[in-house]
Amino acid sequence: MTITRADIEEAHARIAPHIRRTPLLNVPGAFGHDGPVSLKLEFLQHAGSFKTRGAFNTLLSMPIPAAGVAAASGGNHGAAVAYAARRLGVAARIFVPEISSPAKIAVIRSHGAEVVIGGARYADAQDACDRYVAESGALRVHPFAAESTMTGQGTVGLEWEQDGPALDTVLVAVGGGGLIGGIASWWADRVKVVGVEPEGSRALHAALQAGGPVDVEVDSVAADSLGARNTGDLVHGICSRTVDHVALVADEAIRDAQRVLWRDYRIAAEPGGGAALAALISGAYKPRAGERIGILLCGANVELARLAELTH
Repeated sequence: MTITRADIEEAHARIAPHIRRTPLLNVPGAFGHDGPVSLKLEFLQHAGSFKTRGAFNTLLSMPIPAAGVAAASGGNHGAAVAYAARRLGVAARIFVPEISSPAKIAVIRSHGAEVVIGGARYADAQDACDRYVAESGALRVHPFAAESTMTGQGTVGLEWEQDGPALDTVLVAVGGGGLIGGIASWWADRVKVVGVEPEGSRALHAALQAGGPVDVEVDSVAADSLGARNTGDLVHGICSRTVDHVALVADEAIRDAQRVLWRDYRIAAEPGGGAALAALISGAYKPRAGERIGILLCGANVELARLAELTH
């Protein structure tokens, strides 16, 4: 399957009245790099992450059954689906794993959705969600392995290109791969798109190495947002053609990125939200001199107490 730029343009027109067009922060010579750096501040999106784009695109492009919608989520996708459902007057049930942070669960509930603890890990929550969908007839809103989700996330790239300077390379954090699949579909063959995954949660890296989706173990500080066990065929098929490669970052590099973002920019990023920056500041991605780098800061649903521990 292929997602085209026209598909993403249509999705943007559909969701534009419901989302924020998040700003850019252009910072030349930052983070130890001698070239220009463009930060897309997607953590300012409704519900605290890019996930709101895919949620609205799904709910606005599909018929909603009487049972409403259901989703499995480490937190951000659930918050986005809950927000979109409330705005559109739809009932939502969100299945979360036990590892989800209280901050993210609180955001989901604040938007009026029912929250169900669906097991120890994200995959368990997805299984619980799938059983509920089969029993109830609710619409399943998948966080990454769905065309409507991925096309909605691709609108990040559309806005970035329209609003910002020309880029050579974009660094994008990867959980299940819906975000990078959408962005890479927008910039295919025009801008190098590099995925960033934690060393302990590398579903896309493993899939690209194996030539197809494989299960991986998940153990990372960013597991509640970058903790998919398997990308699935759709994500792998698109990313194998459009993503240059995946850089792996240690958990401590992710924590360092959170510290830098707070210290220098007063940005409170969750671990997954700072992972793309971690690749640059840790050297997991080494740009050439003067390379024009884009970094997506994708989520801000952080436990403030934990951020305080990191930064003091």
